[in-house]
Amino acid sequence: MGLNLCPFANAVRRKDLLKIKVCTESSVEDCLQMLVAEANQLELADEDATTLLVLAHGFAAFDDYLDLLALGEALLDDRGFEGIIQLASFHPQYQFERTSIDDVSNWTNRAPYPVLHLLKEASVTKAVESHPDPDSIPERNIEILNNLGLPAILDMLRQ
Repeated sequence: MGLNLCPFANAVRRKDLLKIKVCTESSVEDCLQMLVAEANQLELADEDATTLLVLAHGFAAFDDYLDLLALGEALLDDRGFEGIIQLASFHPQYQFERTSIDDVSNWTNRAPYPVLHLLKEASVTKAVESHPDPDSIPERNIEILNNLGLPAILDMLRQ
């Protein structure tokens, strides 16, 4: 949030619409059960509310996390959340396709823990429509991180 990589996040936080839920379980089944429970609660919440489901145990391997993410997206669709709730993903080892593991651009989706970010699609649509150039956000973020450089990013995290 300090670098404003997501231009929509600070407003949600200021309005106290950001929920952070920690999943202390490590099984796929338990995490998916919690994901659906959080989706049910988010569906009833304020239009701009959002939930970060922090996976405190397990899923340290990026491929295991991606498998969970795919299962979570399919489960949400099966439970009727298609077009209502979407997932964004963050992981300590996040790596975009066709990038090296140490590419600074990967840090746009890195987090200290694996995270499933539940967003209300209506809110995302509204935010994107209100932004003057939403397509430029990823490139802008990569430019910000490239200008900072990996040593500065790591220093920020240590602080």
